[in-house]
Amino acid sequence: MRFGIASGFLWGLDTVILGIALTMGAFIGTPEAIAFAAIASAFMHDAACAIWLFLYMGVRRRLGDTLRALKTRSGKVVMLGALLGGPLGMTGYLVAINNIGAGYTAIISAFYPAFGTFMAFVLLKERMRPRQLVALACALAGVMVMGYATSGDSSVGNAALGLVGAVVCVVGWGSEAVLCAWGMRDDAVDNETALQIRETTSAIVYAVVVLPAFGAWAFTASALPSISTAVVVLSGLAGAASYLFYYKGIATIGAARCMALNITYSAWAVVFGLVLLGSVPTVVQIVCCLVIMAGTVLAACDWDELFGRKKTPLPEDAS
Repeated sequence: MRFGIASGFLWGLDTVILGIALTMGAFIGTPEAIAFAAIASAFMHDAACAIWLFLYMGVRRRLGDTLRALKTRSGKVVMLGALLGGPLGMTGYLVAINNIGAGYTAIISAFYPAFGTFMAFVLLKERMRPRQLVALACALAGVMVMGYATSGDSSVGNAALGLVGAVVCVVGWGSEAVLCAWGMRDDAVDNETALQIRETTSAIVYAVVVLPAFGAWAFTASALPSISTAVVVLSGLAGAASYLFYYKGIATIGAARCMALNITYSAWAVVFGLVLLGSVPTVVQIVCCLVIMAGTVLAACDWDELFGRKKTPLPEDAS
C-alpha cells in the first residue's frame, strides 16, 4: 500500500510544480500560449519523464532489459496501455477542458479509477469487497467535489465534443493501469521496464502524432529554451518517481487498489499548494482531503488487518 500512497504524494507534487510552470513566461500572455500551453507542457512533461527514466535505467544497467521486453507480447500490451493512458487519455482531457470547462472535466475524469476497477475485475479477476467499493466511491466523490469547487464550471465550447473527450479520458486512464498490470505478469516485463516503455512510447507519439495534429510544434519549439521548460523538467522528475511507485504498486497490490491510492494526489496537491505557494485551503477542500485520504486507504487495505479482526474470506472464496 505504501507504493500507491507514495505515487499519489509525488504526483501531487508534480501537479503543483507543473502548475507553477504554466504560470511562467513561455506559457502565458499570447494567443498561441493560450491555445497550446497545455498540450505542449504535456508533451514536455512526458518527454522529461522518459529522459529521467532513461538515465535511471542506464545507471542501473537495465536498458538492455527494456529492449528485450519490447520484443515480447507483454511489452506490446504495455505500449498499448501507454497510448491509452498518455496521448489518448490526456488529449481527451484537454479537449474536454476546452469545451466543457475544467470543473465538469474534473468531475467526469474522476471516474477513471471506477472504470479501471471494473476492467481489472473483468480482465485480471481482481476483486474488491463491497465495503471497499463504497470507500472508493466516497473518495471519488471527494475528488469530484474538490475538482468542481476549485476549477470553475464554465462551458466554453462544444458540449457534445467535450463530453466525448472526458469519456475518452476516463477510458484511457482507467485502461492504462489494467493493461500494464496484465503486461507485468510476464517475467520479461517488470515494473521498471514497463514504465520506461510507457513513458518513451507516450513521448514519441506526442511528438510525431499529437503535436502535429494540433499544429502545436512551432509553439512548443519556441517554448523549449526557457525557464518555464526547466520547471516542467523538474516536475517530470517528480512525475517519473511517482510512476515508479505507481507501477511498483500495480505489480504488488493490483491495478484496482493502486488506482484508488493514486487519486490521493488531489489531496496532496492541496498540501503542496499550501507549502510551496502559500495557498490556504478552504474548509471544503480540507473536508474533501480527509474524505479522499480515508476513502482511498479503506478501499485499498484489508479491513480485517487494519482493525485487528479475524480475517474472513471473500464470498466467492467461501466453500
